[in-house]
Amino acid sequence: MSYLLGSVGGVTSSQNPTARADELREAIEHHNRRYHELDDPEISDADYDALVRELRAIEEQHPELATPDSPTQAVGSAPSALFAPVEHRVPMMSLDNAFSFDELLAWGKRMERYISGEVAYACELKIDGVAMSLLYEGGELVRAGTRGDGRVGEDVTANVRTVGVIPHRLQGDHVPAAVEVRGEVYMPTASFRELNRRQEADGGRLFANPRNAGAGSLRQKDASITAGRNLAFWAYQLGALEGAPRFERHSESLAAVASWGLPINPEATVVASLDEVHAFCERWLQHRHDLDYEIDGVVVKVDSIAQQRELGSTSKAPRWAIAYKFPPEERQTKLRSIMVSIGRTGKATPFAMLEPVFVGGSTVGVATLHNEDMVARKDVRPGDTVIVRKAGDVIPEVVGPVLALRPEGLEPWQFPDTCSVCQGPLVRLEGESDTFCTNLDCPSQRAGRIEHFASRGAMDIEGFGEQRAHLFTQRGLLGDVGDIYRLTRESFDGLDGFGDVSIANLLQAVEASKSRPLPNLLIGLNIRHLGVTGSRLLARAFGHLDRIMAATAEELAAVEGVGPKIATSVHEFFASEHNRKVIDKLRDAGLNFTGPVAPDVAQTLAGMSVVVTGTLEGWSREEAEEAVKARGGKSPGSVSKKTTAVVVGESPGAAKVTKADELGVPVLDEAGFAHLLETGELPGQPDEPGEPAPDITQP
Repeated sequence: MSYLLGSVGGVTSSQNPTARADELREAIEHHNRRYHELDDPEISDADYDALVRELRAIEEQHPELATPDSPTQAVGSAPSALFAPVEHRVPMMSLDNAFSFDELLAWGKRMERYISGEVAYACELKIDGVAMSLLYEGGELVRAGTRGDGRVGEDVTANVRTVGVIPHRLQGDHVPAAVEVRGEVYMPTASFRELNRRQEADGGRLFANPRNAGAGSLRQKDASITAGRNLAFWAYQLGALEGAPRFERHSESLAAVASWGLPINPEATVVASLDEVHAFCERWLQHRHDLDYEIDGVVVKVDSIAQQRELGSTSKAPRWAIAYKFPPEERQTKLRSIMVSIGRTGKATPFAMLEPVFVGGSTVGVATLHNEDMVARKDVRPGDTVIVRKAGDVIPEVVGPVLALRPEGLEPWQFPDTCSVCQGPLVRLEGESDTFCTNLDCPSQRAGRIEHFASRGAMDIEGFGEQRAHLFTQRGLLGDVGDIYRLTRESFDGLDGFGDVSIANLLQAVEASKSRPLPNLLIGLNIRHLGVTGSRLLARAFGHLDRIMAATAEELAAVEGVGPKIATSVHEFFASEHNRKVIDKLRDAGLNFTGPVAPDVAQTLAGMSVVVTGTLEGWSREEAEEAVKARGGKSPGSVSKKTTAVVVGESPGAAKVTKADELGVPVLDEAGFAHLLETGELPGQPDEPGEPAPDITQP
């Protein structure tokens, strides 16, 4: 079983909103990485959506807990180091979700209140694949990039060129000088079945669903492998557009894309009312399996480009579009037994062994039960008939028992007292819902920690996956992550499946990982509660691993965005003699302990609070916020009476601009922002007390 982080649920009596928000952010970042970077999700879309919605609800109820780097404000996940980075000319945004027709109706009514004229809606099937941006210059395909974090993705041009339906050159008489065509690369279900048939015949790993198979096929270093996977593509949106007439409607832009030779989904249509939108959604919910590709909902867009501009976007998603998510599919089956897996942190996760059942597009035999409280709350018992829910994801969920079918005499399941791997004690921490194996030498934990250290989001050691981590620990080659850098060619003597080429490639990948940035090393060390954001903040604040190790918990907590919970965990981790010995091994191996040092600039914004919204030409959103913080200021995600100024770029958040206007907070354009950074003064600020300042209006 894979390690599962976090659980779906509300704030309990033992969790205040701050603690729950921290837990949710850590869980969402983990699952984002599993989904976007590793193509290996651990929870269903429904469970992930529930985590995000719970976090968003907490942030709405407690605005002081909202942070600019919250997953609710982010798009996708950071690109991996497997491919070269590619910057999109126009950011690839995410979509807000509706999970019921009531939510879809509320979105539509809200849109109609804010825009003028009649509204037409473009309805498109939501393809379950990998978002892709194709850049054509002079009609030639010059670059293909994944979504990544919305601003920077992975350059997969060579692989995308093998997708037969994607033209290398646009056709027609009105080809634009430059255009970004956004769409979805996917694997047809027939191709998926054929791929798994070949995998089974060759003794290879079977893919769980077409989405994961397609994403894995697209992220191959060898483009010839991608070419053999029969991937396909639907175009659904334009990004940057140069040297072509501007379109009045989204549907017109799709027609133009089709005329250039790119495939457009034939089911896309335009309707005149929300009732017709609902009918379209209901039709495809009933007929989703009639298609030769996986869909998980419908995307609804305001068709008028002028109305889209009126509505604008948030930092994460356009206000003029929404994804109507289909509910997960459910089936009944028998619960044979409940077992417990041990993850890399020692977390003991119960899971259900089921009579195999076909649900959500694949045959399911295992489903998660999250933790002891979840089993008790659902009251599922071995021998029960249970409802299994799956939305085409890797890990399905047991919803609950069918009590009417429960045999007499079934006893409630009891969480075991000892670890099934090492027979060490299992302990539930006070005030928490999770249970842990306390034996740090537990083989399952060792292998899990090593696998995590080598994973793409951490040290990114290519070819060092779960199977090899378990193999090397079982054979005694690795006791901790420091031993990875002591491997030699002779270490592989007698191991099946390792030839000269595979050994050389693995050792080369190990050597290359030594230069990874300090935040990657901190992530790889598997420090509890320390995620991607916290690792970056600590690396930037202290600049070297030794200074982080020497810092007190109070000094660590003083870093903005870290807080006492993470600080205490980091301090305790480095106080461990065992962990320090591991660090010494990494030091001796020559790993990079140096992090990005905060720039030495004048503290012109000390004591000021500057909110950034919209897209700036000279800075990315993150760079603008970093520029404020580097000069001693704060850059929160919301506007208040304490806000010094709001910097507004293209497509700003309307709520922030409105709030600034209500509170009389100055609104700056990009030039005004540059002046503020340099001088610490607002543009037009009087030199002498009493001199009236000119009005500063929205650009």
